[in-house]
Amino acid sequence: MNSTPKRQFALQGAAVILVLSIAWPYYGWKAEAMPWLETSLAIGGVALFFATVSRQPWWWRVIHGGFMPLVWYTYGLAIDPIWFLLAAIFLLLVFRGALSGQVPLYLSNKQTVAALADLLAERGPSRFLDLGAGLGSTTVPLADALPDSHFTGYENAPLTWLVGRFFSLGRPNIRWRWDDLWQARLGEYDVVYAFLSPAPMPRLWEKVKAEMAPGSLFISNSFPPPGVTPDRIVDVDCNPPRPLYCYQL
Repeated sequence: MNSTPKRQFALQGAAVILVLSIAWPYYGWKAEAMPWLETSLAIGGVALFFATVSRQPWWWRVIHGGFMPLVWYTYGLAIDPIWFLLAAIFLLLVFRGALSGQVPLYLSNKQTVAALADLLAERGPSRFLDLGAGLGSTTVPLADALPDSHFTGYENAPLTWLVGRFFSLGRPNIRWRWDDLWQARLGEYDVVYAFLSPAPMPRLWEKVKAEMAPGSLFISNSFPPPGVTPDRIVDVDCNPPRPLYCYQL
């Protein structure tokens, strides 16, 4: 199964081409106007079929099935195009990670922060790196709870970085960076934390092995590197479950 954005564009494009290559000649031969509602529903059905056959995750199947019918419905609302431009800019500012690296915006909850604080307390003063730090929902409360440790957050979405930068103000043990997580030098930290998605985990694990120093700790929230047995799993008391997979280097 390949669920990359390019694959999804290809599946949706194939459905559009297939349906239109049949519908346009058919209605042109009959000299009738194209029934766009029915055509959009047909494209959605074909796209759903393609996504199911190629074993895409269930949410991609829903997106494929509903995308073109929603396009037709939205077109009928006659919304000023400027609103679509503003929405696209907003999505880029907040969800850049999802567009560029299949990493959505996840916010760590209070229970997860408490579990991380316990893990850090066991190690003593540490240098902690949060890859994809979002709004600072992990880094800021940890910095308050553990003033003897130093915390760094990497975030590449401009608006979320700005919000996190605001919340980190006045905390000398936080360094807040607007940068790509792949540019981080993992060897400079004692503990590296990631709450990303399954997509980047194989590549990230290779980076962890190559850069992190012996004795350091890698923690992945919810998404373990495939095929790697964690040294410890911390079950966080929250719903939905958010286990912490811990790997001692």
